[in-house]
Amino acid sequence: MDKHIRHMLYFVEIVEAGSISGAAARLGTSKSVVSLHLKTLESELGLTLLTRSTRQQSLTSTGQQFYKRCREMHDVLSQAWQEARDHQQLALGTLRISAPHALIGPIVAPAIGDLVSEHEGITPFLMGNDNRANLIEDKIDLAIRVGKMPSSEYKQKKIGGFNDVLCASPEYLKKHNISPEQMLAAHLSMQKVDYVANSWQGTQITHALKHKQTQEVVKLSFTANRNCNSLLAVVAMVRAGCGFAFIPDFVFHPYEQSGELVQVFPDYVCEYAPVYAVYAYKGQPPTLVRLAIDAIKKKLGESMED
Repeated sequence: MDKHIRHMLYFVEIVEAGSISGAAARLGTSKSVVSLHLKTLESELGLTLLTRSTRQQSLTSTGQQFYKRCREMHDVLSQAWQEARDHQQLALGTLRISAPHALIGPIVAPAIGDLVSEHEGITPFLMGNDNRANLIEDKIDLAIRVGKMPSSEYKQKKIGGFNDVLCASPEYLKKHNISPEQMLAAHLSMQKVDYVANSWQGTQITHALKHKQTQEVVKLSFTANRNCNSLLAVVAMVRAGCGFAFIPDFVFHPYEQSGELVQVFPDYVCEYAPVYAVYAYKGQPPTLVRLAIDAIKKKLGESMED
């Protein structure tokens, strides 16, 4: 297989250089060596890939398709080589990252903390922001966003996702004598219950939940009568028995394990929220940004396993 790969890489050079002599010059070797690679490749395939004359060469129809695949392989190998080299280089410089408050504390900050421990030359600047900032004007290297962006000049890469969970404290449910069965029987009328909202949610909040088994979809509507401007404050108020709230599952699970919060409708799941890494670089982002994306993706995946 190794020798086949070498033949294929030489074939790419011959096609892109326009001639065997041109490929030899690019590769810093002799024409006879390049010619031998092509001859061996065609012999082993039992195909003619190039038609050649003294002045020009052209791909056969089979050669065109084969070149396309060889070019893809060439790109993959080049990227693997570059990534391996980059990984050995110490990442240096300032890294400006913007993310929603729901992700900046539980996911982004710990992920970048791990990255800084490995690459001490990084100077991170983390910004919690529930609004979609202008990456270029605000000089942001990387933005972490929930939900797919509309078409824009930015590049985006999906790195994971989560589900929101409707929860409350056991004390709140007991105090108000509320059970999930009663709430469903009341046609999911939530207007009279207490709801803790993040400021970006507004006052009228509606969520759609799907039953895990029957796939039945129900819509829950709330009127928020407790408001906060951060997820941390929302969670604190719900833990204190101030009402219901939807919070990300990776935030909810530790409090579920400690018994401080309970999931109100455990048989239902809220709509999946994809998480994207967004950046404004035209080609491959710098090594520092790629390392940050990988670290955040890893931390987000770990949070789903907990």
